[in-house]
Amino acid sequence: MSVISDISTSEGRPHVPAADQALRILSHLGRQRGPVPARTIADALALPRSTVYHLLTTLERRGFVVHLAAERRWGLGIAAFELAGGYARQQPLARLGRPLVAGLADRVGESAHLAVMSGRDVLYLVEERAPGRPTLVTEVGVRLPAHLTATGRAMLAALPPAQVRALFPDPSTFADRTGRGPRRLSELRRILRDVRAQGVAEEHGEVTLGFRSVAAVVRDHAGWPAAAVAATWAEEASPRHPDVAAAVLETAGALSRRIGG
Repeated sequence: MSVISDISTSEGRPHVPAADQALRILSHLGRQRGPVPARTIADALALPRSTVYHLLTTLERRGFVVHLAAERRWGLGIAAFELAGGYARQQPLARLGRPLVAGLADRVGESAHLAVMSGRDVLYLVEERAPGRPTLVTEVGVRLPAHLTATGRAMLAALPPAQVRALFPDPSTFADRTGRGPRRLSELRRILRDVRAQGVAEEHGEVTLGFRSVAAVVRDHAGWPAAAVAATWAEEASPRHPDVAAAVLETAGALSRRIGG
């Protein structure tokens, strides 16, 4: 069957079933925590298994999926990763988050920022400094150790324990800035348990002495930690912590909804 003959229309718009099915497969794989069997994909999407196998084979040739033969499972390939990199370069998350982070800074009267995970670090995408507040290290493009920052802890707490363990396999992976903060995985796990219980993450002088932060995770459509929003202030200023935490939570929730979370 030719490509043209495979095209139908719906309300005047072209519809290509094979393309639609391939994109559904990629979207499904993108929502999973790991590779899955082809039969699971077929059952979840209500597609014939033969169709799923044919499409997976084509996607594998193009690098969008990989076949783990020993496990009989399929996962996303390097071409899908490159698409994600293109997404990151175009910075839609920063564009969507910037007005919300600016609103947070105005609301609490303190500096606010948006960060994403990058390995064991956080990478800052948006920084909004409140008038009259000191310059912070959390400028756009700066990387800081995730286990020391409120934003990093908010995102780490939303990751599976196995992934946290893979990021921090031994004490040498725990960077230090001010002599504060966890030095081993057991200490980090206790901090992350508190984050999950409280709904927000905090840091008190682990990044810069005399400053503290509170952060909340931003989740994507699969519930994965896509980013985190935080507010930072000088400890001597002592703003009302519950009010700041509530504002940070509200901002993170608003951004989650904007990205389909």
